[in-house]
Parts: sequence; structure tokens; C-alpha cells
Amino acid sequence: MSHNSFGHLFRMTTFGESHGPALGCVVDGCPPGLSLRAEDIQTYLDKRRPGQSRFTTQRKEPDQVKILSGVFEDERTDGPRTTGTPIMLMIENVDQRSKDYADIRDKFRPGHADFTYQAKYGIRDYRGGGRSSARETVARVAAGAVARKVIPGVTIRGALVQMGPHKINRVNWDWSEVDRNPFFTPDAKAAAFYEDYLDSIRKAGSSIGAVIEVTASGVPAGWGAPLYGKLDQDLASAMMSINAVKGVEIGSGFASAELSGEENADEIRMQNGKPEFTSNHAGGILGGISSGQDIVVRFAVKPTSSILSTRKTVTAGGEDADIFTKGRHDPCVGIRAVPVGEAMMALVLADHFLRHRGQAG
Repeated sequence: MSHNSFGHLFRMTTFGESHGPALGCVVDGCPPGLSLRAEDIQTYLDKRRPGQSRFTTQRKEPDQVKILSGVFEDERTDGPRTTGTPIMLMIENVDQRSKDYADIRDKFRPGHADFTYQAKYGIRDYRGGGRSSARETVARVAAGAVARKVIPGVTIRGALVQMGPHKINRVNWDWSEVDRNPFFTPDAKAAAFYEDYLDSIRKAGSSIGAVIEVTASGVPAGWGAPLYGKLDQDLASAMMSINAVKGVEIGSGFASAELSGEENADEIRMQNGKPEFTSNHAGGILGGISSGQDIVVRFAVKPTSSILSTRKTVTAGGEDADIFTKGRHDPCVGIRAVPVGEAMMALVLADHFLRHRGQAG
């Protein structure tokens, strides 16, 4: 299987399966001399970790990261420092229940990658989806924690802004609220509503989709490379690579189609001796290059395909069949996609920072 790597100068390659012994990644291109401890990475893994509320999968994984290479410490380094060589990170699986999938080894789950993996490779790991499982994203979050070390001064934050058809009220936006509720939403009133709403969906054995918004503040003007290395192009690719993501937009995105040219134009004035934009419909990117404004990306996550209600499918032998999925699954996989989206934003920005520095000094 190819295409397991992401990035150019700052590059991540992930490995492992949902029910294998471990998952992890190799981060290559990280500059030397950066302070890096396991606890720096663990903070972000804990945010993504399953089983922290009744609204996520009850699979109990501690997701403890081990740094196996790429750092060095002695009495002269003031703690472990990156060496510029590949950084290998590993997270062991400890709570697999592969027997939950024995009944579907010869059936294709609708909405999953079962059929397409079988069609492409002629073999598939049916235990939790194998490589196509959202479990793979634990490695991305680990790599994203390293990427954040490369771009000091940049703040990356994500939030759930819609669950099913129910959007948050942006008037109530409070970043501090994101860490106070299990949905990573910045609207306290919406969080209270989502609690009852998702409970009803969870108890029915069904699932629902969501929209996640990720913002990067502190990115200077100039990152990005036209024409085929645009910053928004790479951000769209990064977010679309996340499991279950079916749409991405930058800034006003699809809503831009409803605006006039006058409404959509982000006008500029001089303020305190420097240009200031009066709006941000562009999402902080113009011509594929960062403008110095906040970079704003949203992505849509489909409902979890593993549901308890019976669905129609076919078998590997070409027979019609019915299927329902046992096991432990997120009723809204979009919740834990928030730290994953943050990580992918960090990976893209770290890569573009190094590419910009290499070309423009």
C-alpha cells in the first residue's frame, strides 16, 4: 500500500491498524534543537483519546506515546532535543476486541471502505476496518504535536460548530467553553442541546454527522506557493485525508457563491502603520498565500457508518445479505475529529513555514 506519507519538507508517514499491536508515525524534516518530550505530545493525544464520555466509543485506550528516535538528551541539552533525524512515535493498542467483527468478515459494511479495499488489494483487515479505521488518526495527532513545535507564535484551535442540522449560535462563541464540554463546541447553549440530541441518537444505535472549524492565528503573510503548492490547496487535501470527511471549505467557502463582489471583497485600510482587513471572507488566504489574517477551515464529517440497525449489503462471494455492526463506535465521529483537524492544520503550516523559509529566507 502506497501513499501513507503527507508533506514535503516536513513529512509524516503513519503506520499500523485498528486492531494491530500498535500505531504510530515517522516524522521527517523536523529542524534540530527543538525541545520535545513525550508529555508535549501526550497533551494532544489525551484530547483525542476514546472513552472519555458516553458520546464517544467506549474502547479504552490510554494512547500513551513513546518516542523511539530523533531526540537526544545529555547534561548539555537542557532536556531532550530534536536532532534533525527521523522522529519515530509509537502508540500501542491495548483494548482491541476483534471477535466483535467475526460475523462480518465476509460481508461489506455499507458506508465503509470494506468493498473498495477488497476491490483494490484483494485482501482486507476486517477487524475494525484495519488501516481505514479512524484509529489511524492517533498517529496524525502525535505528528501534529511535533509540528506545533516548528511554528511557535501560531495558535491552532478547533471547534465543533454543527451537529446534524443544528448549528451553533456564533454570537455565543467562547473559546474557553471548548474545553468545558465533551463536544468541543464554543457555544454552551448548543452543548446543552447536543447532550440530549446525541443521547437519543446513541440509544437508537444510530449516528449523526458534524461540521468542524479549525482556525490558525498568528500566521504571517507570505506562506504558500502558487500555483500548485497553494496553502489552501494543501489544507483542503489535509482535511479531506481525514477519515469520514466529505467536504472542505476555506473562509466563507460555499457561502461565497451567494455574495456579491462588493460583499465578498475583504477591504483593506492602514491601521497603526500596517494594512488591516475589514473582513475575512477569504479565510486568511489570497492567491494561495497567507494574508496575515486568521486562517479558517471547515470540514464536514459524515455519520459513523457502523450502526446497530440492519442494512442491506452483499458478501465477498457475491450474495445478497443483511448486516448490522457490533462493537464500540462513536455516535458522532465528528467530536473526536476536532483534535485531528488541528493536527492536520499544524502539519500543513509547519511544512509551508519550512518551504517559505527555504525559498524566501
